[in-house]
Amino acid sequence: MAIPTATPRGLLADKGYDGDRFRESLLMRGILPIIPPRSNRKVPEHPDYRRYRDRNRIERMFGKLKQQRRIATRYDKTILSFESFLNLAASRLWLKSYVNAT
Repeated sequence: MAIPTATPRGLLADKGYDGDRFRESLLMRGILPIIPPRSNRKVPEHPDYRRYRDRNRIERMFGKLKQQRRIATRYDKTILSFESFLNLAASRLWLKSYVNAT
């Protein structure tokens, strides 16, 4: 797994990433794996479920962004135009929550 230049403190992932080798490679890099155990694991390692709740927020944000048809189907031909529209859609979502909060 390619990791960006800044090393994160933790990695939020779903049960599909629960594997001993994957966990060990993260721990060797100094990254705390926050991954719930699979149901067939003999000795389950329970993550910090308070931190794992943040993953739900991220998944909901991606779901809201994908409601924009242009983002879900990637109509844009260049990376610059796709990322620009992604920024516009994200700021639109942020403005909705900001206006409702004030």
